[in-house]
Amino acid sequence: MDYIFTLKYRLPDDETDLDALAGRLGSGGCDDALVGIGQAGRLALEFTREAGSASAALQSAMADVKAVVPGARLVEAAPDFVGLTDVAQVLGLSRQNLHKLMNKHRHSFPAPVHEGSATIWHLADVLAWLHARGSYQLERGLIDVARAARQINLAREATQTPPLPADMSALLA
Repeated sequence: MDYIFTLKYRLPDDETDLDALAGRLGSGGCDDALVGIGQAGRLALEFTREAGSASAALQSAMADVKAVVPGARLVEAAPDFVGLTDVAQVLGLSRQNLHKLMNKHRHSFPAPVHEGSATIWHLADVLAWLHARGSYQLERGLIDVARAARQINLAREATQTPPLPADMSALLA
């Protein structure tokens, strides 16, 4: 099955020849990705990768990037962090209709990762909620890749965060 996802990286300071980098990525196993190098010091790769699972697709893509650019640091695997507009686009709804649905089911709608001027959810949580309701046609590959991207982002965060004191961990369980 083909899985569509994006990997975003921070590039090492010595990676300055971006045209050469794009060429190396293409010959280094990332020929199934669109390469975005518009933001200084950043790299975004939108993959359409065939694999037996979404996790396998993401992991093989990450390994290919790491082989070509060992100093690149993963910033985000997507699709994962989304706002209402993003979810509405995935479902083919208007943002207003999705907002009404969220408000109607505010007690069961997934909790956001961040609330504020921009509220953000994990796409996998919203898709799982919609799937459980059974009223929306959801592409299995999208659900799987959203779950895999979430796992990767959470694992990346966990490796960069010092452990919590035991008494605080108990409060979060």
